[in-house]
Amino acid sequence: MAKVVVYSSDSCTYCKQAKEFLKANNIEYVEKNVSTDLEARKELMAKGHMGVPVICVDDVEMVGFNKAELSKALGL
Repeated sequence: MAKVVVYSSDSCTYCKQAKEFLKANNIEYVEKNVSTDLEARKELMAKGHMGVPVICVDDVEMVGFNKAELSKALGL
């Protein structure tokens, strides 16, 4: 099973959509909320990103929520 990490924030609509998509497809993921977790914010910035969502599937990083791209990365 792929390791999935979602960098998100409380006010991000696309983050909510991405998490709902993962739940609907029974995909386990780790959420790192950059609005409440300073370490998560630092990790995201170290990866070169300032916005959310950033979805990591194993070694693949996706900026934004693209259902087709995420489905492909997850093998759905």
